[in-house]
Amino acid sequence: MLTLAPLVVPMVTATLVLTTRPAQATASLEGMQLTVTKSPLCGCCEDYIAILRGRGVDVEVIDTQDIASAKLALGVPTSAWSCHTTQVGGYAVEGHVPLEAVERLLSERPKVDGIALPGMPAGSPGMNGTKTAPFQVVAFDASGVRAFGDY
Repeated sequence: MLTLAPLVVPMVTATLVLTTRPAQATASLEGMQLTVTKSPLCGCCEDYIAILRGRGVDVEVIDTQDIASAKLALGVPTSAWSCHTTQVGGYAVEGHVPLEAVERLLSERPKVDGIALPGMPAGSPGMNGTKTAPFQVVAFDASGVRAFGDY
């Protein structure tokens, strides 16, 4: 009786080896301490915080009427502003940035001041609506703003 196992197993193994990419190391946010500075009246900021807490993040919230001062102190360029600013691991994270981008930031530790998702795009974490295209996250530092990635 002829069996195909000796032929199938090597083909499957070769396919897996050739098509599987090594996993990118990412820093998990679980158990991390983040500080979110926001307006006391902002509901979408509360929704973003709830998402963070749902991932096991310890979130300190600073409610203030003067969120611009926090953004300026952290070097967030006005072109990247959104409604709230998060501090984590020595970085500023501006707005409704997808958590995968924050994890990548903390894993790769680039020499930037932070990352941002400018504005308040519909469907981004904490924002109502439907995501219609990838979110274009930017990195920023004293030299300017540049692409960080699409999420």
